[in-house]
Amino acid sequence: MKESIDKDKIPQHIAIIMDGNGRWAQKKGAMRIFGHKNAIAAVREAIEGSAELGVKYLTLYAFSTENWSRPEDEVSALMELLVDSIAQEVPTMMKNNIRLLAIGDTESLPRRAKQKLDEAIGLTSKNTGLSVVLALSYSGRWEIQNAIHSIVKKVEAKQLQIEDITQEVIASHLNTKDIPDPELLIRTSGEIRISNFLLWQLAYTELYFTEVLWPDFRKEHLVEAILDYQKRERRFGKTGAQIKPKF
Repeated sequence: MKESIDKDKIPQHIAIIMDGNGRWAQKKGAMRIFGHKNAIAAVREAIEGSAELGVKYLTLYAFSTENWSRPEDEVSALMELLVDSIAQEVPTMMKNNIRLLAIGDTESLPRRAKQKLDEAIGLTSKNTGLSVVLALSYSGRWEIQNAIHSIVKKVEAKQLQIEDITQEVIASHLNTKDIPDPELLIRTSGEIRISNFLLWQLAYTELYFTEVLWPDFRKEHLVEAILDYQKRERRFGKTGAQIKPKF
């Protein structure tokens, strides 16, 4: 299938809602954290596959602001898993020229997790290949709310006029201000919703839903999603006739 991909139509930014870890574990009669641990292989496959295909940005919805309300033991285990995973993956990211970024309320992370995250971001900051963006303690509504607060403060300080607030100004106050909007969103596990993820940025993103549970996600599933994406006509509000090349 990989040979069927049009290299000229690779989405430059792919976002993934990594869903289904708990159900995967339950099917095996194990605790939910077992699913989270086995999801690391899927993360590696998604990163490797994206890098091999020439994707520029890969955003992974790792932990939402709503996830803090999960059972305390699961959250604690997730945070420990996050710390260990980041520390283990840094050498591989350096070897493969991969840059790590993060969006979300990272200040709310446990101290050790925040420290390891910052270290990894710093160590990989000069890498020029694929940028892997971890969405941690993130939600779209939280991000937009923060952007509004920042803009209002600038208006109150007379640094910005109300009539100057454009879509571009709003976008420049989002966590993703230096990251292009995703062209393709993938959600695993069969759920058909975006769950408060990148609400502003997904305005014209192509959505792809698969029944595959996240721990089972592999490069071939990424390729399937991209092939499906390449069959679509992206019009951005225009008619099909308007976007077809004229000869």
